Amino acid sequence: MSVEPEGSNRLLRDVLAAPGNGTCADCGNPEPDWASLTLGVFVCQACSLLHRSIPDISRVKSVQDTWAAGEVEAMAAKGNDAARAKYEQKVPAFYYRPTHTDCKMLREQWIRAKYERNEFECIEKQEPYSAGYREGFLWKRGRDNGQFLSRKFILSEREGALKYFNKQDGRDPKAVMKIETLNATFQPAKIGNPCGLQITYLKDNSTRNIFVYHGDAKETVDWFNAIRAARFHYLQVAFPGAGDEELVPKLTRNFMKEGFMEKTGPKHTEGFKKRWFTMDDRRLMYFKDPLDAFACGEVFIGSQDNRYTVLPGLPPATQGQHWSHGITIGTPDRKFLFACETEAEQRDWISAFQRVIDRPMRPQEYAVEAHFKHKP
Repeated sequence: MSVEPEGSNRLLRDVLAAPGNGTCADCGNPEPDWASLTLGVFVCQACSLLHRSIPDISRVKSVQDTWAAGEVEAMAAKGNDAARAKYEQKVPAFYYRPTHTDCKMLREQWIRAKYERNEFECIEKQEPYSAGYREGFLWKRGRDNGQFLSRKFILSEREGALKYFNKQDGRDPKAVMKIETLNATFQPAKIGNPCGLQITYLKDNSTRNIFVYHGDAKETVDWFNAIRAARFHYLQVAFPGAGDEELVPKLTRNFMKEGFMEKTGPKHTEGFKKRWFTMDDRRLMYFKDPLDAFACGEVFIGSQDNRYTVLPGLPPATQGQHWSHGITIGTPDRKFLFACETEAEQRDWISAFQRVIDRPMRPQEYAVEAHFKHKP
């Protein structure tokens, strides 16, 4: 007996309500309004568009469309949990699993790695992210002229560093970035390239930025995961008793907040100047331009237990022209005054500061705070 279309769609809703099917199989978005008939997974609209880029592997259909009984039965026989058991059985602990807030390119490469290249079904199919050594060319933004030039990069776990060279046959690296302080974050909009990657590291306890990309999206994501693998192995040695669930969040981090604000100097009598601010954990850095290699300055944001505060507005006697929505950061030594262009930006920045201030400081952060206090 055939099932009427209305009955099929009612059965489809039951399949959607089954455990595991309530979020996107690929990015965790809580609205999986599409399905891949061939793979048997429910996905969100954004991921469904990425599935369309591999039509020989995935054929997608909206859950709002009319479904045939056979299609519903096929989805019921598979589903998201079964797909994960098949396509994600050998995902390395360090491999980055994108969320719905990550950039399109990172999500697309995750989908291709799973379903097109079957990288996580057996170890033999995996790329050598964790080989401990990676060498290749990336386009790197020049510090002075802003042009992107091809540069040779070498990631070596044995040497504990990522290096790049200005000359192809150069023996001396232009920069040596210790794996210990290395971070990588995707910044397609900021860099102006869908594969744009921002790499940061500490030199003399100050942050340095380099901006790179590769024309091949897979190559960029492989570099990103190679950096995460190197960090994972470094942390396993540094924290021998720690489990994966403790180490994985420390591999790479996205910035808490970025954007333009205005600031004044320590005497609060200088004029307000527009600067690009980056909140990276407890470091608030400011730059003349978003793509600067070095920050003009950095502010350490501690915890409320250590007398750090954030308040909306500026002290009444504040001089000079500035944007209307002020923020005052109180530290044990001085007050920092900032101004935002809109109330929404002010609210977002205060929320970001408050999240940091509400969190107790870790023992190693006291050493960072002490360094900031003794900076010349």
